[in-house]
Amino acid sequence: MELTVECQKREAGSKPKALRRAGLIPAVLYGHQGAESVSLTVNAKTVETLLKTAVVNNTLIQLTVADNSWSGKTLLREVQTHPWKNYPYHLSFFSVASQESIEVELPLHFVGDAFGVKQEGGILDPVITELHVRCAPDKIPDAVEINVSELKLGDALLVHQIILPEGVTALNEPDQPVVTVLSPKVTAETEETEASAT
Repeated sequence: MELTVECQKREAGSKPKALRRAGLIPAVLYGHQGAESVSLTVNAKTVETLLKTAVVNNTLIQLTVADNSWSGKTLLREVQTHPWKNYPYHLSFFSVASQESIEVELPLHFVGDAFGVKQEGGILDPVITELHVRCAPDKIPDAVEINVSELKLGDALLVHQIILPEGVTALNEPDQPVVTVLSPKVTAETEETEASAT
């Protein structure tokens, strides 16, 4: 998925609070000229729309700095939100235009009914929900789909067993468990242990 965002260069000396009152969210762009960064502002409504679909460190964003004649592919690296009001008050973008490959976090989607759950009464236990991968900036998948249908009671699917799209390499430990099918007895014992510890 690729999104398009237009922003403006932030004027020197402008106060973040004043910008937010004016409906603008402060932002910064890194990596477009080596270590140099540029301060920006993005319309608050644009940010609201962006955050409904963009995922930090996953979604490719075509960023255009209107008054700086710069446009390029970026990743949304960080979203700072207000501690209790939960609205965004600062964004960080990282240019990937010159990068041959980048590292991103991909969400894992588990599909199918595991044999160990459906036929043997087990419980599907996702060990991780995201996968750390390296790929080209224009080849970032939205997610990694994992079919769990063949998993039986006691089975575990490991990172190196995941089938990834061409050009995408997993960076997690190859033998790290991704998802397992637990026995109901093991789950009940764990819950009892946790209950007695509290």
